[in-house]
Amino acid sequence: MANPRALDKRRKSIRNIRKITRTMELIATARFKKAMDRATAATAYARHMTNIVAGLAQAGLEVSHPLLEGREETKTAALLVITSNRGLCGGYNSSVLRQFMGRYGELKEQVPGLLIDVSGKRGLSAMRYRKIDVRHTYTQFEDRPRFEDVEEIATGYLDSYLLGDLDRLDVAYTKFLSSSKQAAVVETLLPLGSLTEATEGEQKKKDEDAAAELQYEFLPSAESILKEIVPTSFKVRLFKCFLDAAVSEQLARMVAMKMATDNASDIIKRLSMMYNRARQARITREIMEVIGGSEALNE
Repeated sequence: MANPRALDKRRKSIRNIRKITRTMELIATARFKKAMDRATAATAYARHMTNIVAGLAQAGLEVSHPLLEGREETKTAALLVITSNRGLCGGYNSSVLRQFMGRYGELKEQVPGLLIDVSGKRGLSAMRYRKIDVRHTYTQFEDRPRFEDVEEIATGYLDSYLLGDLDRLDVAYTKFLSSSKQAAVVETLLPLGSLTEATEGEQKKKDEDAAAELQYEFLPSAESILKEIVPTSFKVRLFKCFLDAAVSEQLARMVAMKMATDNASDIIKRLSMMYNRARQARITREIMEVIGGSEALNE
């Protein structure tokens, strides 16, 4: 029979763990709501910017932008993976790293020069474990990524692409679809022509309103507008990746901590039952010993 004192001590330790996981769950819930509000606000803007670039690219106008044009040969590609700085978030990081490794294997065979950039300490640890060389690391992003920080990273990619030092950029991150669905994906952000591909529903709407979408009036000129809007579209799209990753991380941590809290409660219930049985058995045994001793004295 288990020792009641040991069971009680273990039960107290599990209760302390439950308090911690419950607190972390509440914190993650609060951070998730704030991050989701930011991501939701940015989603409409990012979609609108993408639609504008898509419309301009498909308008049949004799205008072009280097960011919209793919390279005939991809000599150098960058692969950015967005992970978290902390753990205790379930399979959030492992899902992203799985997608990253799949695209990493493809690009390693196709591209002579492959550059790896990592956001998050967990991703950096994974690269060290796999002995993958990392060019740039970013560990300043938490649940509230700032546009200024992402813009600095995006500007570096844009400059490299325009100078010909970079031919392609892929980003591995967790895409936030809804509060009940998130998906680890790898998207190609450069060249921006990949962002102009519409979904089936959007394409149907474009076909219905083709005449309206093909009519543009530029002031002062189409070149000047493209010069401003195309780089901005890329910056917003990259910022949206960081926002989605932040929302998905907090949601994953909230779910993981809720499961941990529920499991702790189940363990406490089982330990309580074992403790009560052990305590009852010990009391019964002591009573029987007293009765046995009393009978021995009476004899």
